[in-house]
Amino acid sequence: MSLVRDRVPLLDVDVTALCADELIEAISGYVSDGTTKVVLGHNLHSVTLFHSSPDFRRLYERSDVVLMDGAPVAMLWGLGRRGASRGDAAGLMEYRLGSTDWVPALGGVEGLRRIAVVGAGPEANSKTVERLRKIVPGAEVSGRPGENWDDDSEEAAVAWLAEFRPQLVLLGLGMPLQESVLHRRLDELPPAVYCTVGGAIEQLAGLQKLAPRWLGRLGLEWAWRLVLHPGRVAYRVFGEPWVLLGLLVRRRLSGRNSA
Repeated sequence: MSLVRDRVPLLDVDVTALCADELIEAISGYVSDGTTKVVLGHNLHSVTLFHSSPDFRRLYERSDVVLMDGAPVAMLWGLGRRGASRGDAAGLMEYRLGSTDWVPALGGVEGLRRIAVVGAGPEANSKTVERLRKIVPGAEVSGRPGENWDDDSEEAAVAWLAEFRPQLVLLGLGMPLQESVLHRRLDELPPAVYCTVGGAIEQLAGLQKLAPRWLGRLGLEWAWRLVLHPGRVAYRVFGEPWVLLGLLVRRRLSGRNSA
């Protein structure tokens, strides 16, 4: 399966436009290859970090798949695809893939026998491990919590992964910690498909409520999260877009001055 990167207008980032079935097909190929692959996602938070953190940007540039994890990213991508069948507005949100949209479909990955879940607290991690055992019957699924992550826990996690040798790793340490870990340790980690999933482990465990599907189709999941977690989400909704705007304007001006 040949994957193509599309440029997202205005945001100056590249994404891999995949629906859930296409992603599962891609992961099946990666598992069959047995080599190291990286699956990331782009939302406005990650776009801001991409344009402000060189290490963060390098990880995205070496990744194999960059999903559209945020509705604004998918909508702007759609603007760039106007006139093409995949840019059709009616099916646009089919390509907006949060982790909870595709993890429940992992049962369709061919040859998947070992899965590691790294992140969240002990309860959420354990419940997600149990859920994955039902999603992928017969697979060996093991987890390691990521609460209070520090240098010692990171070293222990790297050693644990080397011993377990999973084919697929769901890394849910939150952004940008999970990306920082991958950037620093990827060359030391065993071959596997590494997928950053943010806070999805708690959602998959049923400890954090998911937004209604109709809100997701409208691109309004941010409003749901703002109501449930105002302290954690308010800055990302009301403050960070202005930071991103400043970064993009500076990038454009810098490009013109160097031309």
